Amino acid sequence: MEKKSFTFEEIKQKLVNYCVYQDRCHAEVEQKMREFMLIPEAKEEIFLYLLQENYLNEERFTRSYIRGKFYIKHWGRNKIRMNLKQKQISEKLINTCFDEIDESDYFNAVEKAFEDYYTKQKGLKEYQKKSKTIKYLIGKGFEYDIILQVIEN
Repeated sequence: MEKKSFTFEEIKQKLVNYCVYQDRCHAEVEQKMREFMLIPEAKEEIFLYLLQENYLNEERFTRSYIRGKFYIKHWGRNKIRMNLKQKQISEKLINTCFDEIDESDYFNAVEKAFEDYYTKQKGLKEYQKKSKTIKYLIGKGFEYDIILQVIEN
């Protein structure tokens, strides 16, 4: 199948739409640009345009990513951090943006996840239920010390 070729302006508009539809990080936009096999100058020009017009904003992306993954998917900080790093977001920006998660919401989320999972464990000894639940919460990206605080409460 032959690839449809687009003009520079069409490609630029497609990338604007890509960014408007959902906040994107630089790496995602880079990836998308590869589909269009642009020359480096064209890539750079579109990239600058997206940044100047605020279609592309790494901090806004990071903040909305953190909110979504915590408040909707109920991921812990470790899992969020790991996924943002895969998207080449800097450690510094990640740390700055973690204030999107309210501390008491975070603690409550760990508590709720603990309760929900723990009560579903049937036919196991107490310590087995506890260790299975801890493993599960670590898998969801919650920090071990916070999980222990929840258990002790």
